[in-house]
Amino acid sequence: MKENWKTAFEMMIHHEGGFTADKRDSGNSDDGHGNQGSTNLGVTAKVWAEWTGKPAPIDVMKELTIEDVEPLYKKNYWDRCKCDDLVGGFDLSVFDMAVNAGTGRSAKFVQKICGATQDGAIGGKTLALLKGIGAEYAINEFARIRSEYYASLSAYKHYGRGWDRRTEETRKKSLSMAQK
Repeated sequence: MKENWKTAFEMMIHHEGGFTADKRDSGNSDDGHGNQGSTNLGVTAKVWAEWTGKPAPIDVMKELTIEDVEPLYKKNYWDRCKCDDLVGGFDLSVFDMAVNAGTGRSAKFVQKICGATQDGAIGGKTLALLKGIGAEYAINEFARIRSEYYASLSAYKHYGRGWDRRTEETRKKSLSMAQK
């Protein structure tokens, strides 16, 4: 829902945190174009460089602000996943997963829930199929699929507790948003 953007963005930023250059994180790879393997506010140097059209060395990444990254998240994640068209609460779940693991993966989870072809892009057919599905069911099922996905990753042994906590916090906040 359009009016949920700010709430969803604030929750996601809370989860993403600040600057990191953790080499165990696959998003923190040095791409050889001046983007030296760091992340700030959930945005990798590679993504920031693509967004701005300029290299994103560590000193640039350390200076990012919430105001800098908000338009990127709105366009590349919220809008791409058609979150304005999703029921309240479910929009948060879909957006948060899109940021954490990619818009295509998040869209495929949505499509799995509603029985749409899992092509990784939410369109009119997926949105139409979602109309018959209750928000509470969609949110809980999405969290279940998300948890299974994380558990299947080799990095789960290192990041699993954080991913599980994030999934559960998002599920609870999504359910509270759905009841409004």
